[in-house]
Amino acid sequence: MIIWIASYPKSGNTWVRSLISALVYTENGVFNFQKLKYIPQFPDKAYFKNLTDKYSDINYLKKCWIAAQDKINLDKKIKFFKTHHLNCKIDQYSFTNDSNTKAKIYIVRDPRNLVNSISNHYSKSHDEAIKFLTTPRFIGGSQKKGGINKNDLVTLIGTWREHYKFWTQNKNNLLIIKYEDLIKDTEKELVKIIKFLNNYLTFDISKNKINNILETTSFTNLKKMEKSGLFTENAFNKKEGNRVNFFHLGEENKWENILKKEHQIKIQNHFEKEMRELEYLL
Repeated sequence: MIIWIASYPKSGNTWVRSLISALVYTENGVFNFQKLKYIPQFPDKAYFKNLTDKYSDINYLKKCWIAAQDKINLDKKIKFFKTHHLNCKIDQYSFTNDSNTKAKIYIVRDPRNLVNSISNHYSKSHDEAIKFLTTPRFIGGSQKKGGINKNDLVTLIGTWREHYKFWTQNKNNLLIIKYEDLIKDTEKELVKIIKFLNNYLTFDISKNKINNILETTSFTNLKKMEKSGLFTENAFNKKEGNRVNFFHLGEENKWENILKKEHQIKIQNHFEKEMRELEYLL
């Protein structure tokens, strides 16, 4: 069965995957980007083989979500999957179900800080990034004349609000991790993850292993490995013809110093209820 590592884009999913892959798939806690292969992405074309080839059409993909996961879970083993997909139901078709889902780790981030990260990652202005957050949308798939490339698989992410609410409305077997808490005290959040995963998996843990995990998955080290060409999940800036730095500002990305007042107010007004629930607004 699947333990989902779910998040809205640019909320810290790669960081949490790094922590978990070093925790579960190494003996000594030393992380490298090759370990991320143990936590693949869903949906992905590989899991829809012989189910559909209409990868850009949500009306076909929705009928295959559960069948694809049923195939993944034939071995009845626990496995992790990253996803940015909305945990939604379209008509009678659910993205996932209790038969395929063992647990959920949901990473959430203050939408005010997401503005600059989305702006950097997708090569958008801050106004466009705010529209990205507040408008239901798909990601994945190459935008070309005539629409999305039919050979590219699309992911439905909805709005920031929809994504957060849909993944967290069922509290069973759910752990919520705030990106800001990871920044503030990574070790404390790692201990939360360890305690949560101990309900489902057995893995070795020691103080030395924890220290190695924290050191090798630090933002500084991840950024250093990316600069060395060891990271392959970068977006591509079509305007400038180069790869975008994935590990961009980290804790230096502070909305208070970056966002115009009008943008701050727009985000706060749009997501006030959820931001208060998460204590981003007091």
